[in-house]
Amino acid sequence: MVQFAVDLINQIGLLGAGFLIAVEVVVLPIPSEVVLLLTGFNVSVGSFSFIGAVLATTAGSVAGASLLYGFGYGFSKARVELLIERFGKYVGISSNDLAKTFTWFDRYGTFVVFFGRLLPVIRSLVSIPAGLAQMALPKFLALTAAGSLIWNSIWISLGAALGAQWEQAETWAAVIDYVVYASAVVAVAVIALRLWQRKQKSK
Repeated sequence: MVQFAVDLINQIGLLGAGFLIAVEVVVLPIPSEVVLLLTGFNVSVGSFSFIGAVLATTAGSVAGASLLYGFGYGFSKARVELLIERFGKYVGISSNDLAKTFTWFDRYGTFVVFFGRLLPVIRSLVSIPAGLAQMALPKFLALTAAGSLIWNSIWISLGAALGAQWEQAETWAAVIDYVVYASAVVAVAVIALRLWQRKQKSK
């Protein structure tokens, strides 16, 4: 899979990076970290500009998320759950992952669409409940782009800093995922607390 990503990006450049990220959003076995680290390496050797790399991969993230948003928008919750139960294993999605994402979306809604882009598994699946809830498309796209921009920038910067040693960072992926996960949870908790405080003051 890594060699496929290397070959594709070498052949078609930023279009390849954007395409791989779009596919990763839908098909989980393709690791976004590897694609972004490789993209960062290309930034370090001058093949891509940093801004171009971030914009291309963010566009890919939005494109992939939009497909899943449309999937959720066009089906009922029961239908989505049935399809994931039957076919999810072929794209690395389990029914438990989907149930967890629905729970998060029900609790935090808008915040999950933004912060979910920084969380393992959630970042791919959160588009489905957003579509089911028929969240306004401009709002969904803006939140998705903002969250994806942060995620992509972090990993591209890391890849650029490591240069030819970019593959070493793959071993840190799980650790970095958990750090980002914890940071996002804290951020959501702080925002929820502030909203609650405002509500209490308004009363």
